Amino acid sequence: MKKPTVYEPGMPARIIGRIWDTPVVVVDCSWVPLTQVALWPIMSWRAGRLDPQRGPAERAVIGAVTTLSTLGVEWGHNLAHVAAAHFVGRPMDALRIVFGMPLCVYYDLDPGDVTPRQHILRALGGPIFNVLTATAAGIWRTLSSPGSSGHEVAGTTMGASLLILGAGLLPYPGLDGGPILKWSLVERGRTQEAADRTVQVVDGMVGAGLAAGAVAAGRSGHRWLSGLLALLGLLGLGFAVGLLREG
Repeated sequence: MKKPTVYEPGMPARIIGRIWDTPVVVVDCSWVPLTQVALWPIMSWRAGRLDPQRGPAERAVIGAVTTLSTLGVEWGHNLAHVAAAHFVGRPMDALRIVFGMPLCVYYDLDPGDVTPRQHILRALGGPIFNVLTATAAGIWRTLSSPGSSGHEVAGTTMGASLLILGAGLLPYPGLDGGPILKWSLVERGRTQEAADRTVQVVDGMVGAGLAAGAVAAGRSGHRWLSGLLALLGLLGLGFAVGLLREG
């Protein structure tokens, strides 16, 4: 099974702008920011749970700010990939907006004119951004008063940065960790086919570890964590046995 096509040449699309050499595209009405609309009430509800003394208006405002900070971290992650690709001289083919969120697009995942080092540097753009945002948010959280809105926004931003960083560095195709691992092996002399096989083996090991973590988290009563680990574990096992593949 292949991943769903994000965007490819010939798809009916509209270019709404460019970031350096990369066109920003939308297809039909799929750009409508449903992600933002869906997350806002969830974050508003969370603001109320963290401080029941807050009124509806304050909950809505804090929910809006934490929604922007959470999704802004993901936007910044992808824009950092755009910047890294530009600065190594191998820009991505498009940045597609889907449900209000960006998706990086490369038509050819293994073009012959991109060196292994350039592949690695392009993939590192997003994680480097998340390290910086997590560090800045952590400092902000430390300096802000516990229980304050600023403390909450800083904690949300730091948590989102660390989650995107950790998930993105999993060695799965389509995430950042997969290309980093694969092209590091190629740079050290492996063939692309041998590197792909090694990535599959690593994916299986990581997937099994995450699945075990999901079971442990479930037994400890951490249902949300258990569900997240189970999903990530199943993805790893899917790539390992060939049910999922990139491209």
